[in-house]
Amino acid sequence: MTVGIAPRDAPALVLVGGVHGLERIGTQVVLAYLGAVLARLRWDRSFRRELSRARMVFVPLVNPVGMARGTRANGRGVDLMRNAPPHPDSWATPLVGGQRISRRLPWYMGKRGAPMEPELLGLEALLEREAFAASASICLDAHSGFGMVDRLWFPYARTRRPPPHLAEIHAVAELLDETLPNHVYSFEPQAGFYTIEGDFWDYAYDRFRAANPGGTMVQLTLEMGSWSWVRKNPRQLLSRFGSFDPMVPHRRRPTLRRHLALLDLLWRAVLSPDAWSVMSARRASARRSPAGTRGSERASARARRALRCPSTCGPTGRRGAANRPARPGRARPDRGRESQRLRRSHHRNRGWRATTRRLQSQ
Repeated sequence: MTVGIAPRDAPALVLVGGVHGLERIGTQVVLAYLGAVLARLRWDRSFRRELSRARMVFVPLVNPVGMARGTRANGRGVDLMRNAPPHPDSWATPLVGGQRISRRLPWYMGKRGAPMEPELLGLEALLEREAFAASASICLDAHSGFGMVDRLWFPYARTRRPPPHLAEIHAVAELLDETLPNHVYSFEPQAGFYTIEGDFWDYAYDRFRAANPGGTMVQLTLEMGSWSWVRKNPRQLLSRFGSFDPMVPHRRRPTLRRHLALLDLLWRAVLSPDAWSVMSARRASARRSPAGTRGSERASARARRALRCPSTCGPTGRRGAANRPARPGRARPDRGRESQRLRRSHHRNRGWRATTRRLQSQ
């Protein structure tokens, strides 16, 4: 569903949910924001004027058969988030990053060489029509089922190499920190946890860059920390959906409310792309200037060094005792492994954030 009358090259916000049938909360978050948007259309005149400058694209449910059956995969047993054509440079974490052993096991990628599943072909066609021609676009895919905290992941999922739009991603992260200083999100590279072969959003991101070299696309994955719901209500594990969704109403309602502010901020960012997409013009001028090209290559090399060793590199992107995270043995007993993981995530964030600051200063 598209909301807005802006032309095809106008900025766009794309919200996707329901890629995995077990993760119903992602669909509910997208539908909750869609309901708020439709309610505002009835009375908010300024909001109507905004929709003439940009547009919203809603895809609440990508995998209807999987959600009806209560399975992660689609009706043919394929994990849609691991079904895209694999990139030559991709390397998958064993099993969780994709497997072709059996469709009865989770994370099944499908047969090698087979075309993408119909659900992904439809989503790809929608993105080509609504987002690939946009001057600037932000795509958010809502998921659940990993970790104790809510995370915003950015590409790539197949490798730890930084994406070309790393500076724009950092600018969006700074907008989030400055506009919502008390937000609950951990902004991190997805490959810092595990890598995926055949990730659809990596494929869509590369397709956007090929179709619109002068445009900017920021792709984010909202990974809601569903393990905290299980900790508060262990009986959820008795349900098929218990590890992925808040099962009781008094936890589902706060979950739907807490992400509305994030989605509204992303809409405001789409309306003001100059606040975060300034690197596109610099990248275009660098292509025209040999000296600028050399500088861009040096900056990209520093970014790759910073993300290649995310668990041990600090702001300089170099290994050293001063940049190493605390020893696991120093963790407080009441926090355990989760505290250690969060500290490693902090050092990982220091690396990529410092790298993008240097990119913006050049």
